[in-house]
Amino acid sequence: MEEELDWRSQSNEDAVVYFMKLYGEEIKRLTFSFVKNWEQAEDITQDVFVTLYTKLDTFRGEAAVRSWIYTIAINRSKDFLRSWHHRKIAFTDKWLPLTAASPTTVEEDVMIQSDNKMLARSVLELPIKYREVVILYYYNQFSLKEISEMTGIGEGTLKTRLIRGRNKLQDIYCRNGGRD
Repeated sequence: MEEELDWRSQSNEDAVVYFMKLYGEEIKRLTFSFVKNWEQAEDITQDVFVTLYTKLDTFRGEAAVRSWIYTIAINRSKDFLRSWHHRKIAFTDKWLPLTAASPTTVEEDVMIQSDNKMLARSVLELPIKYREVVILYYYNQFSLKEISEMTGIGEGTLKTRLIRGRNKLQDIYCRNGGRD
């Protein structure tokens, strides 16, 4: 992952535009993993970067800006899930494939896309406490320590959730017809 440039010498507008280009898509995928709706994920992502713009001057630098942005995104997503509006939404959108591969044949491409979609649907079936840690750890490649700092959950608890989440994910994936 590209590390942040010296954004402190830029205006807030330029810094936020830079962070949006650098992290925008992964933040949108993260928020989608919580809300399971692309339009809501886009709205929350926009809210994350508005918050970043208004709070950029308060960043203390105790962690990487990426971790701070993820923390904002996680909190905004959880706020949405607790909101009245969320309880009234029907979830119909599908998760896009999370990984890119370079298959050698059309048949392999179709199989990989099918497996990716099945895995993504299986991840979305996980309870939120497991889904959160699985996505942050495996897809966004944060360490357990970083996830702990972002979520306020102890590393031991996160490790347990990661193991249980992985086991549940395997069961769900196999139940949905995935290959072992």
